[in-house]
Formats: sequence, C-alpha cells, structure tokens
Amino acid sequence: MRFTRVLCIVLDSVGIGAMPDAGDYGDAGAHTLKHSAEATGGFRFRALEQLGLGRIDSIPGVKASSVPGAFYGKMAEASPAKDTTTGHWEMAGVVSKEPCKTFSPGFPPGLIRDFETAIGRKTLGNVAASGTQIIEQLGEEHLKTGYPIVYTSADSVFQIAGHEDVVPLTQLYEFCEKARKLCDAHQIGRVIARPFSGKPKQFVRTKHRRDWAMPPPGKTVLQYLHEAKLPVVGIGKIGDIFSEAGIRHSHHTQSNPEGIEQTFLSLREETRGLIFVNLVDFDMLYGHRRDPAGYARALHEFDAALSKILTELKPSDLLMISADHGCDPTFMETTDHTREYVPLLVYSPGLKGGGSLGVRSSFADLGATIAENFKVPCESGESFLSQLK
Repeated sequence: MRFTRVLCIVLDSVGIGAMPDAGDYGDAGAHTLKHSAEATGGFRFRALEQLGLGRIDSIPGVKASSVPGAFYGKMAEASPAKDTTTGHWEMAGVVSKEPCKTFSPGFPPGLIRDFETAIGRKTLGNVAASGTQIIEQLGEEHLKTGYPIVYTSADSVFQIAGHEDVVPLTQLYEFCEKARKLCDAHQIGRVIARPFSGKPKQFVRTKHRRDWAMPPPGKTVLQYLHEAKLPVVGIGKIGDIFSEAGIRHSHHTQSNPEGIEQTFLSLREETRGLIFVNLVDFDMLYGHRRDPAGYARALHEFDAALSKILTELKPSDLLMISADHGCDPTFMETTDHTREYVPLLVYSPGLKGGGSLGVRSSFADLGATIAENFKVPCESGESFLSQLK
C-alpha cells in the first residue's frame, strides 16, 4: 500500500454547483458554496484556499492558488439521487440504480398501521414537516397521550420524535428498530430517532439523535477493508449510514465540533486503515434551515480546524475532503437537498505537490482509490491513486 492511513472527511451538503441533470430534480442553478459566499460577503479561508478549493470553481473570496497544495477536482453523483445515504454509499463504491423513496404528503396508511401495531400504541403526525415546528405543534398532545410523533421531509426519512420524559431513549430506539424492519419494503433510506425535552413553547431537540439506514445495494469498500483486517473508524453519522457494517469503531457525534474533536483523537489512536468522518452541521443546522450566515460560519470554523488537522498528518497519511450532495441555503424556497457536484481535495505531506483530478464521473472514484491503496476490491469507480505524485 502507498498510504498506511486514509482520513476521509465528508462536509455534509457542501455542494459546488448544479450537475447537468439538476433541472430534473428542480435544482437548476443551485450552488451551495458560491451562493453562501455571495450572501455573506465572501469567504476568508486559509487552509481550504491553500489546498486548492478556489481552483475547482469560482467562489467569492476564495482565491485560485497559483501553486495548489493538494490535488483538486469535483465529483458527479452517478446514482439518481441527492440524499445523504445514497451519497455515502456511492463514496464507498456502491452506485444505486434507484433512489430511496420520499413521501412528502405522508406515509401510506398501511405502513403507519403496521408501525402502530408493532409498538402497541397510536402515533401523531404522519406529515412532511420541519422537526422543530412539528414538536411545537404536536408536543403538548404527545405529552398527554404518550403517542410518538411520526413525520418525514423532502428526504427519504421516517422520523420519530418523543419527549425523553415520556418515551425514554431506550424505548424510542426500540421503536426505530421496529420501524426500520417495516421501512425496508418501502425503500425508505433512514429511520431517525428525534428525542426532545422541555415544556410547551420551550421544546428543544436533544443531542441523542440516532439513524438507522437501509442496507446498501452492494458490498462497500468498508466491508472489504474489514475482511482484510484493516481498521475502519466511523465518526458522526457514518456508523448509522452503513448500519455499522465493516466498521470496527463507531463514534456517534452530534455536531461539527464534537466530530472534529473525535477526529483528532482517532488520528492519535489509529495508526492505519480508514478514518471516515461526517460533519453534519452544514446540512442539519444551516442548509435545511436556509441560513447562509450560519453555513458560512461553520465553513470558517472547519477551515480553522483543518489547519490543525494538516499538522497532525504524516507522510504516510492521505487526506480526502468531499461532500455527499448539496443543500443551497439560498436556493428558491425549498429546504430540500440540491443535486450538485461535490468538491474533492486530496492531500498528503508525502506528496510533492498538487494538481487537477478533473471532473470525476462518480463519487465511487473516491472509494475505488481507497480500495486500490489498500489492495482490496471495490464494486464501482475509477481510482485516481496513480495521479497522486
């Protein structure tokens, strides 16, 4: 192997411009990075600019470095989707032929009936809604009845909200596990536990969110690494997205700062294999909530942390930075993900410099590169390992 350790950081939803077929998804013209920069007076990055982000596309405030410190490019999604689950599967070498299904009016009555039978109680909601708004709307009734709140969004998600004093976490997680078994037949990407606390008009979601994803339609590079007895560490939502398959150590973090802290800890504890990180705040807190100022602030905070991460890397390490889809916080009136290219930055202190990796035809090229490096199979993608010199 060329590199003994690979650190892959996914900036959840940090897209870099609409794909050619974005119009088919209602996303023509979306550009998460550019529009967030325009809305906030331009970015002021240090590490990301140095690595070559400004050479991928024109982004206000980000210079195109004359001598990029990393290899750079952008990746198109080959799967017909724009959701977190499918995007991560593709990065791990599995291209989906069909998107996960969405249920914007609400779930079929038969699914809700089966779920209520499985948990032994009625439910509230069954609508597409904002998570913060629906607990304000139905939270008081939930306190009185003990019925969990079920809702969805523009994503393929079956979300279950419960007050921690009414539905203890262990019980809420059991509800989610039962829902997961029912949701597979409906091709629903994720079941999400959404616990909350507080009083009416003062409800707040807690940090104990958990996700249960449907299994990917193929074998991921994570599983191949595991079979080769190479450690895989999942940080953030990674363990949930892959249902822990192929992951030796899973750290369920709830925010970017927590995820970054765990990344530093893992870099000091793990000497080989793959460290796979998802930083969720860009998407969860700012993209879906149409907050370009918050989005920009989170990007600047990551850029500052990245400067420190770079000092932790050894010549035998390879860093990959990318994303799983877009979520342009300025785009039209939607809170949905956006069908975009994702940036690709690849760096190692052991490489002589940087250069262009071009426009990759699939996120799976990332997984194929990891697989070639560690000499394991990968189901899809074209490795760019030989271009890293």
